[in-house]
Amino acid sequence: MQTYRHNVAGDDVTVYVPQTVEDLERFRDWLEYADARGPIALDTETTGLDIFGNSYRLRTVQFGDAHTAWVIHWERGGHFREFALRALRSVGHFLIHNAPFDWLVLDRHAGVPLESLAPRTRDTKLMAGLVDPRQPQEGGIGTGLKPLSAYYIDRSAPDTQGDLTAVFRSLGLTKATGWAGIPLDHEVYNLYAGLDVILTSRLYPVLKTELDRLGVRDALIQYEHEIARICSIMQRRGMVLDIDYVNALTKMLRDEEAEYLGVAARYGVENVNSTKQIAEALTGMGETLTERTASGAVKVDKAVLLALADYDDKWQRRGTRSPNPLADAVLRAKRAGKWCTTYADTFLETVDSDGRVHPFIQSMEARTGRMSIRRPALQTLPSSDQMIRRALLAEEGHVMVSTDFQAVEMRVLAALADVKRMKTAISNGEDLHDFTARLVFGEGFTPHHRKLCKGVGFGKVYGGGAATIARQTGAPMEDVQRAIAAYDRVYPEIKRASQRWQREAFQTGMVHVSVTGRRLPLDRDRTYAVVNYACQSAARDCLGQAMIEMEAAGLLDTMRLPIHDEVLCSVPEAEAQDVAREIERCMTFDLFGVPIEAEAEVGKRSWGSLYGADV
Repeated sequence: MQTYRHNVAGDDVTVYVPQTVEDLERFRDWLEYADARGPIALDTETTGLDIFGNSYRLRTVQFGDAHTAWVIHWERGGHFREFALRALRSVGHFLIHNAPFDWLVLDRHAGVPLESLAPRTRDTKLMAGLVDPRQPQEGGIGTGLKPLSAYYIDRSAPDTQGDLTAVFRSLGLTKATGWAGIPLDHEVYNLYAGLDVILTSRLYPVLKTELDRLGVRDALIQYEHEIARICSIMQRRGMVLDIDYVNALTKMLRDEEAEYLGVAARYGVENVNSTKQIAEALTGMGETLTERTASGAVKVDKAVLLALADYDDKWQRRGTRSPNPLADAVLRAKRAGKWCTTYADTFLETVDSDGRVHPFIQSMEARTGRMSIRRPALQTLPSSDQMIRRALLAEEGHVMVSTDFQAVEMRVLAALADVKRMKTAISNGEDLHDFTARLVFGEGFTPHHRKLCKGVGFGKVYGGGAATIARQTGAPMEDVQRAIAAYDRVYPEIKRASQRWQREAFQTGMVHVSVTGRRLPLDRDRTYAVVNYACQSAARDCLGQAMIEMEAAGLLDTMRLPIHDEVLCSVPEAEAQDVAREIERCMTFDLFGVPIEAEAEVGKRSWGSLYGADV
């Protein structure tokens, strides 16, 4: 038996690493005793993050409580796997930090279905996010095990990954190769593998006490675990990748990048990432650059360049000026390079042996609880894109069905702020932006008026001020400011709700409690963002509840991705219309008298077909 001692918060703790069958039998005896007392913390060590990669390996499985940890060397096979499996299948309740990762690792590489593990799990990362969703750079504690342990348990809690990175270097390994290459019996590797479960065990009761103290309902905690499980099942299934298409796409994007780099170079910009070069070249072309960074430097970010190239944030022509060819070239060169690296290359790097990719679905990522997708970040694709989406396919004989909430943020705003005119318009089935433009500008409103009112409405929801709305719509600042004032006159409830929510936050430690009970911390210099947080959080929970309803309706097998306010499904072609109607039913409900409605669109085999692709 390898045995390591350590001190955590003044207590001596022990990490055991069995070497023989007799050692494993001691582990079994401890497990029976610990399981009878309460939840057991669970963790894994693997060769990296790409769970579905062809060379990926599960190396260790560790179990622990507040004082003792057992690191079982799964990689040794034989009796080690036998005893670990027995524990995984028999323990009544587990504690895991970032459970979806370990669920998927154990599902894929140990044959323990996540459907078996999830109902027995409490995820301390999810719990921490419900206490305070902010990361350290936002003024929060963060949701990583190290910062949480340092804050709640022991200020000197070991930085597992930091220490191991130093060990990797000493062994001639990199951060990328270290997890696979470090010897299984390395003392630091085993000690910190064990300490992670000890820290998780100690973290759980502290977070549980905090959640109780803050009045966070058990129903919300359970709801988040259900959403995490559904997202993990979607990630496990993944999506079929059209590999031939992606190979051709890679070449096309690299060629496009080279073409527009050449255009930029002809205007004197040798490096499209150089703010100085771009600013000087644009000024030399007669452009006046007025926006500045916080440090006073000229700003030529994407938003500025889009305006100069006469595009809105969806890359649609605004028609407000002559497009600047350099701004256009810089944008296109950077986009082609980014899309190739972020999407095409990542698809090919992560595709599994079955020709599927498995994007990481983070079920509770942003401060508002909104979901995100990583590797690749599919939720950052512009809504007009078909090029990248064309790479992802439904199953053979299936078609893609996309079901999107209709104007959900505006409907949520109408519901939460009780905006009476807006609620009436929604209930009557009117186009909300037409309705608003009519109220603000009269019956003779123009498409420009409608666009302006739409921009102001989304500015209310997303926290954008007059400058942002002007940039996005291309409207003069004076017009935007007048439209905002008129908007506040026709919908006074929104401003009143914002002021009320801000006052309440000042009385409750700068925290707004959402309609579902989620705690949304506000920044003191941005309390106006409370409208944005309240609406985004409620819209996210509309999506989460719809996903639960879809599972209850037997649709989980069809579900592939949650994207913003959309659920993407792979459906047998012959059943597509019927399934689409059932999805719509699951995504339609009432929120404080406002109908939340969804519309399904049936495409062809590729996701891109829903955006104009011919496949």
